[in-house]
Amino acid sequence: TPFNRPTLAFMNPELTYTVPKKQLVAGISDILMHTLERYFTKFSGNELTDLVAEALLKDVVKSARIAVKDQRSYDAMSEIMWCGSVSHSNFTELGRCKDFSCHKLGHALSAKFDTTHGESLTAIWGSWAEYVYHDDTARFAHFAEKVWDVPADFGDDEAKAKEGIRRQIAFFTELGMPTSLGQLDSGVLKESTIKDLADQVTAKGTKTVGNFHPIDWKAAVDIYTMANH
Repeated sequence: TPFNRPTLAFMNPELTYTVPKKQLVAGISDILMHTLERYFTKFSGNELTDLVAEALLKDVVKSARIAVKDQRSYDAMSEIMWCGSVSHSNFTELGRCKDFSCHKLGHALSAKFDTTHGESLTAIWGSWAEYVYHDDTARFAHFAEKVWDVPADFGDDEAKAKEGIRRQIAFFTELGMPTSLGQLDSGVLKESTIKDLADQVTAKGTKTVGNFHPIDWKAAVDIYTMANH
């Protein structure tokens, strides 16, 4: 919190060498999500913030592919730690504000089922993206080009947006992360459970979360349902 932040932090990659694999990939995923949830917001502008976010996302992907094969790669773990610090410090939020609707949807899963935080995010992100990308298809197309190197001539914005989403989901799968609710320990959920989760996220329909596409009770149910396989 703003009331409890270090003045100076020494980050030693060697201390990460024995982190359990599950927590390594969950942490990597959370680093990505903290920037993704600041990249997709209704606020635009500030090109430098975009460039920093895009570089961070690409660096995490590159370093993660090394780290999952060789967790004692000092350079790879160093890059991941540095990206984690930047991603969680609000730096990739400068000039805008965070969305964090996936975090809210994920928190409800963690509260009810003790789901590992990173896993709750990757299980829901693809369905969230597919549900909301039409709100700003050009933004998702830009993401596809800049982060996932989808060629500019791949197709129209719709095609590029969908390909970018596909590649992000594929990377989570490559890490061994769940990309649907059915892949979590809690398994495929009953309709009544999904409605209960939506109640938790939206205070029984009295509020919305996020700003890119404000998530109300119905949207929460729809996204959970899309992910429920």
